[in-house]
Formats: sequence, C-alpha cells, structure tokens
Amino acid sequence: MDVSQRRLIDELIRSHNVMTLATVRSDGFPQATTVGYVNEGLTLYVGVGSDSQKLFNIMFSNKVSLTIDHEDADWGKIQGLSMGATAAVVSDPAEIERIGALMSQKFPQLQQMPPPDLDSFVFLRITPHVISLLDYTKGFGHAELIEV
Repeated sequence: MDVSQRRLIDELIRSHNVMTLATVRSDGFPQATTVGYVNEGLTLYVGVGSDSQKLFNIMFSNKVSLTIDHEDADWGKIQGLSMGATAAVVSDPAEIERIGALMSQKFPQLQQMPPPDLDSFVFLRITPHVISLLDYTKGFGHAELIEV
C-alpha cells in the first residue's frame, strides 16, 4: 500500500461513523447490517449484543466483509472502501476500556445514555486482510485491491 492509498483509506475511515458489516449465517446466507464503529489505524471496533445474530454468525465464521462509503450526486467524486476481514471478540480488559474511551470520544451522545450492562454486549475487533479502495476521481469504476 502506497502513501496516497493509505492516506485516502485513513480519511475514509476517519470521516464516517457507520459501516455495513456482512457476516455469514450458519445456513450459508450472508447478513449485512449497519453498525457504528471506531478505529485504531486499520483495525476497526464495533459493539454488538451478546445475543445478536451478528455475534452468532461470527462464532460460526469469523470471516466478514464491510463497506464504508457515502452517496454522492456527482459520480466522479465517489470514494469508498470495502474490506475482507476477520472478526474476534475482544476479551482483554485493557483493550475493552480503550475501545470504550474511543467510543465515548467519537459518539458523545453515549454520555447521555444509562451505563450499559456489560453482560449484554461485546466488542468485536475487525482486522482487515484485503482492502478494495474505490476512487472514481481516478476514473469511473476505478478500484485498487490492496493486501494488508
């Protein structure tokens, strides 16, 4: 990955709050859901319910796919990314605390909500393995495949 690719990937991750996360159900069907996220570099973190279908799916297969993008009326300005990644439940208390702080910084509205029941959700660490960088500013349909 060159410097300009990394810069655009970082900007896309930083400038958005939600992504579409696709998991694989035990019956083989994909399931795509919209989730909020935070990141440390290319590593993304999401919170999911401990009894959610997403978590059951990840326990079945830790392979996930995601997209971070937005609509633009001018197709010549479309930029976004998708990732092939693996997901894992975060169990380290220090990492959980750090993710909670990142969530509070990115989503200040969480401060207005009652404290969560820590048994009702888990954080997932999403580690990318391949990134498809979509950049129509370089031409219609332009995409670059980057192995991480």
